[in-house]
Amino acid sequence: MTDALELDALWEDFHRAVNMTSQELAAWLRVSDADENAEPLPEHAGTPTGQHVLAILQKRRTDLTDDDLSVMYEVVDTVAEDADVENEPEADQTRRRQRLMTIGHDPLRP
Repeated sequence: MTDALELDALWEDFHRAVNMTSQELAAWLRVSDADENAEPLPEHAGTPTGQHVLAILQKRRTDLTDDDLSVMYEVVDTVAEDADVENEPEADQTRRRQRLMTIGHDPLRP
């Protein structure tokens, strides 16, 4: 189990990395999974990790599970590795941006 200080740090890091609101993330997951004929049901839209991030955003810190903590660490690490502060993505780097947005991080957002 994670101690209180480590949990506080993870909570802060996660919410710094995930800079989209739960509403923005839910909308993005639906749009990114939609095709020309249909849009998926909200609970089936996006990647499993994206869905898990969305669920975490709707929880209180005291309700986090070990699975939630694993996903939070994964998201923080992914964003840290992929978000180069000095080299903010250009608009044409859409694939990278879209991949990060599936976990709740919009690199174009300040």
